[in-house]
Amino acid sequence: MTGPDPATLHPLPHHRRLVFLRNLITRPTIEVGDYTYYDDFEDPANFERNVLYHFDFIGDRLIIGNFCALASGVKFIMNGGNHETTPVSTFPFAIFGHGWEAAMNGQSVAEKYPSKGDTVVGHDVWIGHEATIMPGIRIGNGAVVAAKAVVTRPVPAYAVVAGNPATVVRYRFGPDTIARLEKLAWWFWPAEKITRHLALLTAADVAALEQAE
Repeated sequence: MTGPDPATLHPLPHHRRLVFLRNLITRPTIEVGDYTYYDDFEDPANFERNVLYHFDFIGDRLIIGNFCALASGVKFIMNGGNHETTPVSTFPFAIFGHGWEAAMNGQSVAEKYPSKGDTVVGHDVWIGHEATIMPGIRIGNGAVVAAKAVVTRPVPAYAVVAGNPATVVRYRFGPDTIARLEKLAWWFWPAEKITRHLALLTAADVAALEQAE
C-alpha cells in the first residue's frame, strides 16, 4: 500500500464533494499537482467556476502544487478582471467593438490591459473557506491562508496569513527550519517513500525527516 491513487477523482468513496482536483480540471490554463484536493459544500465542479475572469486570450495561468488542501468557496481572481486606471475612464470600450475597438490604439491586449502574470500556489498549501486570491499572487510552500482572507500580496513560505488585505499573522516555523524544509521538498518524494515516513511527516522532527531514506 502506497497511499491513494492520485489519478482517482474521489479518493474518499463516500464523500463525493471532495476530489483530487487535477482530475477535474478541463482548462489548459489551470495546472494542479498530485494529491491536491478541493472540498466543496455543493459541487466540486464549482472550482473552475470560481477561477474568475480567466480568459484564454490573456494567457495567464493558475498553477497549484502538490499536496494542497483547498476549502469550499476558494476564489481566484485572474488578470481578465483588471482594468486600466491611468486613462480618464476605466471602462473597457474596445471589447465591445462597433467602432469602439479603435480604443486599442494599435496596442495588443497585453499592452492595453494590465497583467500581473501567473497565479502560483506552492506545495503543501492550505487555503481556507472562501478565501480570495488576487491576480498574479505567489503563495509559498507550506503556507496557510485563513478563511475569508483576501490575498493581495505574495505569501512567504510557511507563513500564516489572515484578513483583508491578508497579512502575516505568524510563521509555522523559524527561518532555519523553513530553509531546511524548502531544501527537503518532501512533496516531490515518490509515494513509496512518503508512505514509509508518514510518522515523520505528521510530526515536527525535521532532523529525523532529513535522515529519511
